[in-house]
Amino acid sequence: MDRKYDELMTYVEKMQALGMAQGLFGWDLETEAPREAAALTARMMGSLSSQYFDILTSPQVGELLCQAAEEELDEAQKAILRELAKERDRLCRIPAEEYREYAELTAGATQIWARAKENNDFASFAPVLTRIAEMSARIAGYSKKEGQSAYDAMLWQYEEGFGRDVLDPFFALLREHIVPLLRAVMESGRAVDAGPLHRSFDIDKQRQFNRYLAEYVGFDFGRGVMGESEHPFTIGLHNRDVRITTHYYENLLESAMFSTIHEAGHAVYEMNVDDALTLTPVAGGASCGMHESQSRLMENMIGRSPAFWEPLYPKLQELFADELAGVSAGEFVRMINRVSPSLIRTEADELTYCLHVLIRYEIEKDLIDGSLQVKELPQVWNDKYEEYLGVRPLTDTEGVLQDIHWSQGSIGYFPSYALGNAFAAQIYRAMDREIDVESCLRRGEISRITEWLKEKVHRFGRVKPAQELLREATGEEFNPRYYIDYLTEKFTGLYGLK
Repeated sequence: MDRKYDELMTYVEKMQALGMAQGLFGWDLETEAPREAAALTARMMGSLSSQYFDILTSPQVGELLCQAAEEELDEAQKAILRELAKERDRLCRIPAEEYREYAELTAGATQIWARAKENNDFASFAPVLTRIAEMSARIAGYSKKEGQSAYDAMLWQYEEGFGRDVLDPFFALLREHIVPLLRAVMESGRAVDAGPLHRSFDIDKQRQFNRYLAEYVGFDFGRGVMGESEHPFTIGLHNRDVRITTHYYENLLESAMFSTIHEAGHAVYEMNVDDALTLTPVAGGASCGMHESQSRLMENMIGRSPAFWEPLYPKLQELFADELAGVSAGEFVRMINRVSPSLIRTEADELTYCLHVLIRYEIEKDLIDGSLQVKELPQVWNDKYEEYLGVRPLTDTEGVLQDIHWSQGSIGYFPSYALGNAFAAQIYRAMDREIDVESCLRRGEISRITEWLKEKVHRFGRVKPAQELLREATGEEFNPRYYIDYLTEKFTGLYGLK
C-alpha cells in the first residue's frame, strides 16, 4: 500500500528544487552577476519563493502531513515532518502577497546595500532598510507565540529557545567578563606589532594559498566551489554542492585566510550531512548557532592555535618569502591572535568579537520595537562603538553599512555568532577529552578532528534540535562558562596577565 509519507515527499522534492534555484540565483547575484541584473532577478526569485509558499501552504500538503504522522516512521522521517509542520504553520499565518513582496524586496536589497557600502552612502540604503525592518516586524508578528515580541519571534527563527529572556543574561555575562579582560590586555603594555601582515601580498598567490588552506581543513573541491564576494558566505545546495566565498585585500594577508577557514567550517558541516538527509528539510545545520559553532571553532580555536600553524606556516612563508622574511612562526601566531579593538566585525580579534555582536543585538531590539528609527542608525552605531570598543567609525562604510545581513532580512541572526562561539568552546572541550586536539594539529591530522565532528554533530543535519545535539555531543546542557574560561585562559596567557 502506498504510504502518505512517500506521497508527501513528491511535494517536498518540488520545494527543494525551488529552494535550490533560489540559492543559485543568490550565489550568482553575490559573485558573478552584473550589477544591472539585481532588479529583474529579484522578481524571478520572488516568483520562486511564491511557488514554494503555495506548495507548503496548500491543503494537500496539510492533509498529507497529518496522515503521514500516523504512519510508522524512523527518526529522520519524523524530523522531516516536524520541520515541515513548523514551517507550514509559520507560512500559513503570512498573507501570500506579503510573503512574495518580502522575498523580492530582500533579493534586490543586497545590490542596493553593496552600492551604498561602496559609495559610503547610507542615505541610498535607508529607504529599503526601513521597508525591510517594517516588513520583518510585521511578518514576525503573524507567527509569534503568545507572550512573544516580534523580535523574539525573529530570534527564534534562527535559534529556537533563545529569546531575549536567555540572550539578555547571556550577553550580560559576556560583557561582565570580556570588558575587564579587554581593559587588562590593553593596559598590559604588550601591544603586538602586526605590520608584516600589512605589506603588499600578491592576490594571485593569496588565492593559491587559500585554496590549499580550504582543502587542508576539509573542504572537498570535488563537491564544492570557492568564489569571491564582497561579504564572504557559504551556501549548501546539497552535500555534493557546497559553495564558499572569500574576499582578498592586498595589504591584509590574514583577512582572506580566516574568512576561508571560517566558511570552510560551515562547508564541511554541510558536506558531512548524512546522504539520507540531503535534499530534505533536515539537511542543513541544527540551528544557525550550531552552524556558527563549526565555523568559529575551525576559524579560532583550531585556526589561530600555534599547533595548527606548525605544519602550515613553512608553506605560507615559502610562498611569501620576501614579505614574511624574518617573521618566525611564533611571531606570526602572536600577530594573528593580537587584541586590537577595531571597527569591522569580520576582521575583529577573538576577544572583542562578541562586543561587535552585542552592539548589533542592542540596535536590533530597539529598531524592531520602534524606539529607534533607521535614520538614527549611523549615530547610534557610532556611539556604541565608542562606548564598547573605544573606536569610532569615520564613515558609514566602516560603520553601519559593513554587514550584508539586514539587506537580506536577517534581523535576529547576529546573536547566533555569539552563541556559536559559546557552543564551540563547549564542543571543543568535549572533543579534547576524547582526542588530543593539539597533537593532531601538530601532526597535520586535522581529519581526526573533522571525523569527530562528523560523528557527533555534522551527520545529523537538523534531525536533532540544537540543544539536544549539544547535550548529546558534550554530555551537558548549554554552558557559556566554557567560552568565558577559554577566552580568559587564552588571553591571560598570551598577554602575561595574572
